[in-house]
Amino acid sequence: MSSSFRPALERALSQALDHLEGLERAPVGATASLAELRSRLARALPDEGLAAERVVDELVCDTRGGLLGSAGGRFFAWVIGGAVPAALAADWLTSTWDQNSVLYACGPAVAVIEEICGAWLKELLGLPADASFALVTGCQMAHVTCLAAARHHLLAERGWDVECRGLGDAPRLRLLTSGERHGTVDRAVRLLGLGTDCVQELAVDEAGRMLPGSLADALSASASSPTIVLLQAGDINLGAYDPFDRLIPQAHRRGAWVHVDGAFGLWAAVSDRYRHLLAGVESADSWATDGHKWLNVPFDSGYAFVRHPAAHRGSMSHRASYLTHAADARDQIDWSPEWSRRGRGVATYAAIRQLGRRGVAEMVQRCCVHAHSLVTGIASLSGAEMGWEPQINQGLVRFLSTAPAATEEDHDRRTDEVIAAIQRDGEAFFGGTTWRGRRYMRVSVCNWQTSASDVARALAAVGQALGETLDSNGGASGG
Repeated sequence: MSSSFRPALERALSQALDHLEGLERAPVGATASLAELRSRLARALPDEGLAAERVVDELVCDTRGGLLGSAGGRFFAWVIGGAVPAALAADWLTSTWDQNSVLYACGPAVAVIEEICGAWLKELLGLPADASFALVTGCQMAHVTCLAAARHHLLAERGWDVECRGLGDAPRLRLLTSGERHGTVDRAVRLLGLGTDCVQELAVDEAGRMLPGSLADALSASASSPTIVLLQAGDINLGAYDPFDRLIPQAHRRGAWVHVDGAFGLWAAVSDRYRHLLAGVESADSWATDGHKWLNVPFDSGYAFVRHPAAHRGSMSHRASYLTHAADARDQIDWSPEWSRRGRGVATYAAIRQLGRRGVAEMVQRCCVHAHSLVTGIASLSGAEMGWEPQINQGLVRFLSTAPAATEEDHDRRTDEVIAAIQRDGEAFFGGTTWRGRRYMRVSVCNWQTSASDVARALAAVGQALGETLDSNGGASGG
């Protein structure tokens, strides 16, 4: 039986190595069009099967040009990490072992691995050792998990069993946060039945940080309402950190639950250089972060942590007669929203073992240095302007129109044109964003492989795009 697997797996290994070893030379953006990909992949439903190794080869052939080089060191759009070698190999083993890690009984080894991951992650991130945790698909489901625990806790304090009685006549919850929040927060409150009308946006300062006075006013305005305060540890545009040491005690005095969105920014805790940005964050009630960002494990990997294990378990746990529950081991079904699930902890375990505490810290610091070099280097080019200088791994630049009496709309258009030109060139990949009413190119460095030479190549690519692209208003670019 085992020989049936060998041809396909050997072909997959060969193709995977070709892909990884070719990232240095390949365009970072996709080169195949939507029509081309559909024409290759949309084959007629087969009546007869094919040899597994042929399926693998044709899959690689048919997707050629349709994959981003996000696993490599020259991808700077969104906040997407790569995969360190041990994590990638462990991910392959996870699929090979094919354990349903919902229960200890279904996969004893992967359940124990997950226990250890939770302890290691809390230690790395400086979170309370007695906090409960869940390994989920990403920060989206980490928010859902943490906010479900918050909903349970806040309504139970008011005598309402939301898991039994639902939300129909329950006290209405509100969520206080800023306009800088990530879209996954809005999706989480929708999925939990709270509705986006429960979200109240509070003012921030010039650095994107929530203002303590704004929070105080909002907490006082409806003091009896069950309240969640959602704070940022590294927002998506600036990498901004809310002043946790001032805001969290303020929220707790009013009986609010504090949740922290630390999708990538929570990883600053591993670095002596950046840990100060998180002062006071450990006193929150829940925290969400990703593994497939700064820990560099393969998709999909997110982590949820909750200071109140009873609320966490009460919002998630389920019992049925056909399930086998462990008396002295951890059953993941008690803590995570998924039922059937892969052994998500295996890749995390392997990444932490490969890197160690020092390696994770060095990776975070290296990304921050490269982000600063990229943003300041681009801003020094003629026709470019810095919008935000990185304090961690996120920064903003924009490109200015040379048209006479150019308007903000002209600069916005020029910025999008230059981003598109860089993507077409294939040497680097950046994405755009709108921040405070203006278009910017966002720079995000999150890959363990990004090097000084990758930064130099990216800077050259931006310079070339500025030099070769004509302003849509007829002016020549300043290259």
